[in-house]
Amino acid sequence: MKLLLVRLSSLGDVLHTFPALSDLHRQRPEVAVHWLVEPAFAEVAAWHPGVRQVIPFGLRHLRGDWGQLGGALLALRRQLRGAGFDAVLDAQGLYKSALLARLAAAPVLGLQRQSAREGGATLLYHRRHAVPWNQPAIQRNRQLFAQALGYALDDLPIDYGLASMRMRLRETPLGAPWRDLAAEPFILGFHGTTWANKEWTQSHWRSMAQILAGDGYRLLLPAGNAAERRRGAALAAQAGNVRALPPSTLLDLAKLMVRAHAFIGVDTGLSYLAAALGLPGITLYGPTASEQVAAIGTPQISLQSPLSCSPCRRSRCPLPLTAEGDVPCQAALQPAALWPILAAHLDSRTRPES
Repeated sequence: MKLLLVRLSSLGDVLHTFPALSDLHRQRPEVAVHWLVEPAFAEVAAWHPGVRQVIPFGLRHLRGDWGQLGGALLALRRQLRGAGFDAVLDAQGLYKSALLARLAAAPVLGLQRQSAREGGATLLYHRRHAVPWNQPAIQRNRQLFAQALGYALDDLPIDYGLASMRMRLRETPLGAPWRDLAAEPFILGFHGTTWANKEWTQSHWRSMAQILAGDGYRLLLPAGNAAERRRGAALAAQAGNVRALPPSTLLDLAKLMVRAHAFIGVDTGLSYLAAALGLPGITLYGPTASEQVAAIGTPQISLQSPLSCSPCRRSRCPLPLTAEGDVPCQAALQPAALWPILAAHLDSRTRPES
């Protein structure tokens, strides 16, 4: 069976699909999965051993350019129909993913209206499956795959399918400047995210750096845009053990992840990538719900803000900012309380002498 999987973005959503792919690879090894995904995440999608081919297709950069969009969709339609898929699984449940799924001219499988993020998109499906909302996203994906492709989950363990990739990453030598950055024990700090109210306050990152310095760790901060680079540079100027990373690919960062001692991150794709690669860490949740999106089945510890309004699931905080200009739910996640939790979670044999 030749299956087209449609899951376009984001990085976290892509990684939340990996355990379902592992289930499918184990239970139905004859299914050849081809994955339609945004180009930014194509490299990571190809890391899963159950993926035969990745088909990069980007909608974001085509917004507003109707002529270019039309040409790109026609080219994708020819490509998908020429591939001869037996079925399409839309694992995203959005109008855009459902429309792209129909381009393949094969039966489209997906969620039931009440189970999808955009219920109207399910009118474009040929078969629909009910998957309850009140469970982690990873489990929802696993149940959708199992129902749509006809196998039992039973007691299958959660497997991200990255054991071989993790080994290859560790065996790949680091070049400059990564080799020097990884020369001393380090923690990765994932501070950038799409919602401003998911960010951890800069003063908390500074306090965290001071705590880590006392235990002999550097804090390495990657950045995906200019604002994150400025924040990383400012923190590096304030704390001697902080290093702002140069522009990095996901592969660069993955090589560091498998060599790090741990990570501390907000609710962002890099936190999920590090967790999927087996790195112990803490992910901080304020407006979003850890019980819904946490990387279950990994060494990640999920910490929800103690404020009663968390999680509000809003991209903008309705409450006044703190005196320091921070979002209250994120400010309530205090660095001094975090490090003892993470330190106790780490294997003492891997920790540097203080």
